[in-house]
Amino acid sequence: MLNFKNKLPYIEDVSLNDVIKVCQTPFYIYSQSVIIQKVEITKKFLGKNIFFSVKSNSNQAILKLMQSLNIGADVVSIGELKRSLSAGFSPKKIIFEGVGKSKNDLIYAIKKNIRLINVESIEEIKILQKLAFEQNKDVDIGVRLNPNIDGGTISKISTGKKTDKFGIELYEIDNIINLISNCKNLNLIGISCHIGSQISNIDAYKNTFIEMKKAADKFSSSGINIKHVDLGGGFHIQYNKNDPKFKIEEVKKELDNCFGQSEYELSFEPGRFLVAEAGILITSIINTKNNGGINYLIVDAGMNTLVRPAMYNAHHNITVLNNQSLKSQTYTVAGPICESSDVFIKDINLPEQNIDDILLIEDTGAYGKVMSSTYNSRALPSEVLINKGDFAIIFNPEKIENDINKDVIPNWL
Repeated sequence: MLNFKNKLPYIEDVSLNDVIKVCQTPFYIYSQSVIIQKVEITKKFLGKNIFFSVKSNSNQAILKLMQSLNIGADVVSIGELKRSLSAGFSPKKIIFEGVGKSKNDLIYAIKKNIRLINVESIEEIKILQKLAFEQNKDVDIGVRLNPNIDGGTISKISTGKKTDKFGIELYEIDNIINLISNCKNLNLIGISCHIGSQISNIDAYKNTFIEMKKAADKFSSSGINIKHVDLGGGFHIQYNKNDPKFKIEEVKKELDNCFGQSEYELSFEPGRFLVAEAGILITSIINTKNNGGINYLIVDAGMNTLVRPAMYNAHHNITVLNNQSLKSQTYTVAGPICESSDVFIKDINLPEQNIDDILLIEDTGAYGKVMSSTYNSRALPSEVLINKGDFAIIFNPEKIENDINKDVIPNWL
C-alpha cells in the first residue's frame, strides 16, 4: 500500500508527509482503493450478498463507502445499527446479530423493519415473539446456529464451538421448529453461523457448509421456508508474511460443491478481510532507551490506540520511513501506557531510528481505531481516508479536556 516516489512516501497518490503535517500522530490512515479491491474480489467469488461486519471498522466514512459499493451491513449492537442507518444503508440491507440484544435493541430493530434479526437462543425467540406481538408487527428472523466446528483460530476469537457463547446448537433444531410454529408474529426465513475469525483452514469452511446445508434442508422439510443461508466470515489475512495465504477461490469451490444445486440465497459477512489490509497506524518515536540489553523504541501509539498485540498477542508488521541509516538495530517497539503488556513487537531488526522518526504499523484497518480507548486519559487517534490524490480527516477526536469536562463531581465533594 505504501509506495515511494523520488524517495518520498505515498499512499495512493497522496504524500504521507503532507498528511503528517496536518494530522498529529498517532493516527490511522486508510486506502479507499484497497477497500474497493477487496470488496470486488469478495463479490467475484462469493456473490453479491455481502454484509460488511460493522464491528471491524464503524467509521461513518467507511460505512458510507461500503454502502456505495452496494453491500449490506452486519451489526451486533443498537449503536452499530444506528451508525449504519446514518451512513445510508437501507434497513433491508441490515442484519442484526449479537448474543446480547436487549429488549430495547429488539424493539428499535422491529420498528426499523430491517432485513433480518438473527436470534441466538431459544429464549430470545420467545422474547422477540412477545415484543413483535406488542408492536403488532410481523418480523422476519433468522436463527444463528452453532455448528460445533473448531476453526483452528485462537480461543479469544473462536465462535463456532459448542462451548462458545454464540448461537443455538444443532440438536435444538426440532425445538426451534416446534416453537416457531406457535410464534404468529415471527417469520423464520433464514439461518446463519459464524465460526470465528482469522480462519485459513478450508476444511473448516467445508464442514461448516455441510452442516448448514443439512440444517437448512431440515427446516425446509418441516415446512419452514428458509430463503437465506448466511455463512459468516472470519476470512484469514496475512498479518505475518510467514502465515499461510488465504485462497478465497477455494472457499468458492467448497461452496459450489455443497450448495451448487440448492436454491438458497447465500450470504457472507466479512469485516477484517475487507478493511484490515487497507489501514496503517502512523506513530512517532518519542523516546529511545536501553533496559537490560533491550533497545526500546517508545512510540506515541499504545495499547489504547491498537489493543490487538496486547489482547491477542497479535502480530503486525512494522516498517519505517527513516530507512537511510547504514546501521541497523534490533528493537522492541513499545507504547507509552503504564502496562507491561503495552508492546507492539519484540526483536525486530530496523535501520537505526531516532526520536521523532515515524513508524508504520501495518494491516490495522480492522479492529484498530474501533477498539481504541482513552485509557491513561489519552486522546483517541484521528482517522484519515485516502482517495487517489485526495485525503480527508474522517475522525477528529475531542481534546482530552472535553472528556474531563464530562465528568460530574457530586455536590458533596
